[in-house]
Amino acid sequence: MDLFTLTTLLLVIAALFAYLNTRLLKLPDAIGVMVLSLLFSLILIALNATIPSWFKLIRESVAQIDFGWLLFDVMLSFLLFAGAFHTDAAQLRVERRSVMLFALVGIMLSTGLVGTGLYYIAGGLGFPLPYMLCLLFGALISPTDPIAVLGILAKFKLPESVKLNIVGESLFNDGVGVVVFASIYRIVVNGADSITGGEIALLFLEEAGGGILFGLALGYAMYWLLRSINHYQTEVIITVAGVMGGYLLAQRLHISGPLAMVVAGLFVGDHARHEAMSRQTEEYVDKFWELIDSILNALLFVLIGLELLLIDFQSAYWVICIASVLLVLTARFIAIWVPFRLARRWLDLDDKAPIMLTWGGLRGGLSIAMALSIPNELPHKDLIVTITYAVVLFSVIGQGLTMERLIRRLYPNN
Repeated sequence: MDLFTLTTLLLVIAALFAYLNTRLLKLPDAIGVMVLSLLFSLILIALNATIPSWFKLIRESVAQIDFGWLLFDVMLSFLLFAGAFHTDAAQLRVERRSVMLFALVGIMLSTGLVGTGLYYIAGGLGFPLPYMLCLLFGALISPTDPIAVLGILAKFKLPESVKLNIVGESLFNDGVGVVVFASIYRIVVNGADSITGGEIALLFLEEAGGGILFGLALGYAMYWLLRSINHYQTEVIITVAGVMGGYLLAQRLHISGPLAMVVAGLFVGDHARHEAMSRQTEEYVDKFWELIDSILNALLFVLIGLELLLIDFQSAYWVICIASVLLVLTARFIAIWVPFRLARRWLDLDDKAPIMLTWGGLRGGLSIAMALSIPNELPHKDLIVTITYAVVLFSVIGQGLTMERLIRRLYPNN
């Protein structure tokens, strides 16, 4: 199946599911589309018992989709820029200490806790895994997914400081998570001697530091261009070109493209929106990126649902999947609570915030993409992918559907 046909089918499915959700389910967009996509996949799996030839054809078509490439190289730049562009940068600066604390310390702590916990849980359940592979799982599942978070939290009313911490952390912690994942990945594939502590520090400096600086430069360049003209069609094109060209250049420079898009989006949304755009341009640019965000989110969650067709799930995996969901939630709470208590006097957050940050820290397509990027030759990849998928499903559907109830219980007067 050629790329155009495949893209067309995915868009048709996404549009159909979005319509059914809006008309019937009335769930938050991301959750509704994903629920319908999962039901669709389960129906297709049931076809395997009656019309195996059809199921095989559909499964082979889905297998042609390079999920990691599609997310990392195509969709992620647009989704992160759109999310950052619509985030209140001025308010985010007020919460910068807690956001960076959770994004840095929280990810490192969560990676160690999840990896160590999985090592003992898997061994106790009869699925012995190498410790470094467990840490690799900890690295890919610890960063919260800004795409899932932004797509769901926008529908709920939360105290602004708590919402900004959840959104801000999810926008920035993927830069840390990617570096940690890349470092552990190299050790798993090439051995412990393949990378040193100094190389990890240099990798972090290049990826994260370089991404932030490049994002500032890219944001200023777009701001300068937008300020010099008043023609909304051209200004929309400038933002699209900045995102696509900037992300491609960041990849060539071996710096963090995701962080660059976040910083550029915040800069353009904060400065260019108020200083470089007319009211008409602001309206068109804002609506354009809102539509891009909605379309790509629908596509992403359709793809996540369809990935179920490729999961080699075994009945023996049920227990370890449930245990892993509980482990990730527990590790997430500890990774938030410890830095929260240590820096309590400097943070503008109440004592309910760790619970909300734990439950609001959703996992999504980024975790699945990283899990799928593990080489097929590596032992136990199927188990890691299955566990990752289980955690993501519970995160988006389980946590997402109960978010409003938790908010009402924790903040009844909000």
